[in-house]
Amino acid sequence: MNKIILIGGSPTAGKSYTARMIAESLKLPWISTDTIREQMRKIVRIKDYPSLFLQSEARPPKNAVEFLTRKTAKEIVKHQNDESLSVWKGVRALIDTDYVWGTFIIEGVAILPNLVKKLSTKNKKIQAVFLVDDNVKRIRKTIYTRGLWDDADKYPDSVKEKEVEWVLEYNNYITREAKKYGFPVIKIGNRKDYLNQIKKLVK
Repeated sequence: MNKIILIGGSPTAGKSYTARMIAESLKLPWISTDTIREQMRKIVRIKDYPSLFLQSEARPPKNAVEFLTRKTAKEIVKHQNDESLSVWKGVRALIDTDYVWGTFIIEGVAILPNLVKKLSTKNKKIQAVFLVDDNVKRIRKTIYTRGLWDDADKYPDSVKEKEVEWVLEYNNYITREAKKYGFPVIKIGNRKDYLNQIKKLVK
């Protein structure tokens, strides 16, 4: 039976890296929900999918400082999850209509435990895992070096602290939700160790 491997988790937790490594190891194709989101933004109308564009206002340099300054960490998490609800429609469409890949990996912040729990398909097995990182020093280094949108040099460090705050808030959220719905939560640490954990789960 074909399998869909879903890798969710917080920003900076290494979802894309993990998907790429697992895909290379198991010789599988993979795609990010970021790619699905961007394709959806090109073909849908904002008035039909307003939540799909909520986070777009936060991308630096446009409005990033204002958005991250005026929103609390909890509000940003809610914005992200509202967007994810719309992106999930694209994810579902891919899962329901794909006849080429068979077994493949989808990774991204739009993979939410409550949505995965409702997912059912007759012809494919679903395997989900969620990544979190509780190492504040590592999160801060990633954000200050790269930024959440790969544009760390385009906005001030004071704003980056809000990003650190909301990543930690999202870590807590995704951990609670994954445990609530019975999905495995993997804390990233030594890359080899956590990648091996995931390989054992998805094989």
